[in-house]
Amino acid sequence: MLVLWSVVALRRIPIPRDPKLWGAFLVMGLLNNVIPFSLMAWGQLHIPSGLTSIFNASTAIFGIVVAAIVFADERLTPRKLLGVGIGFAGVLTAIGPEALAQFDTTSLAQLAVVAGTLSYACAGAWGRKMLGGVPPVLAAASMLAGSSLVMAPLAILVEGVPDLTLAPTTWAAIAYYAVIATALAFLLYYRVLAMAGSGNLLLVTLIIPPVAITLGALVRGESLYPAEYLGFALLALGLSIIDGRLWSRRATTV
Repeated sequence: MLVLWSVVALRRIPIPRDPKLWGAFLVMGLLNNVIPFSLMAWGQLHIPSGLTSIFNASTAIFGIVVAAIVFADERLTPRKLLGVGIGFAGVLTAIGPEALAQFDTTSLAQLAVVAGTLSYACAGAWGRKMLGGVPPVLAAASMLAGSSLVMAPLAILVEGVPDLTLAPTTWAAIAYYAVIATALAFLLYYRVLAMAGSGNLLLVTLIIPPVAITLGALVRGESLYPAEYLGFALLALGLSIIDGRLWSRRATTV
């Protein structure tokens, strides 16, 4: 957050004074940070990071549905309906019917991560509807300010005062997460949101599973079940159908 506000100051971007706009920033912080981060952080305590990333790819599926409900120019076409259906089949395959039949902590963790992706999808639509015209860096900084107002008191209440005597590698990980994975990521998020729309924005989540699965195997020694890989394959197929560009290229080359 401090990085983003520094950029706002350096660019001399005017700070909005409209209380309604600050309320929109707060809601965006809840939808795009507080709710999904909390659900996914808890879920990853009980399921592998690779599986979490597969569920995270369903953000795009939910994003297409939410965008179609909210925006007239992002309606569900027959092709998108087909892609959404296959994508949801992928999510259910990755979860596995046994997880729903024998509901336990692992099942709840899986559903928590999926619920987090639904929150991301709602955030995409909210951002387009309520924050149009706001400079990306200001939108990102203000959103994080809103989420910090909620999470800082909760973190102290639940976890206590943070211990700052951390190892250098831990501080390096925190710095990477704050500067690269948060500040830079949200700058790109709002720019792409303005250029491509909330539905198309969330298609980039398809990149996450291959990277996370590979790193999970190399760094953490994680392994996934065949059904989970099949679920990701169905998700990827569904998202490629929704996007349409791959199939249109194939049609023109045949």
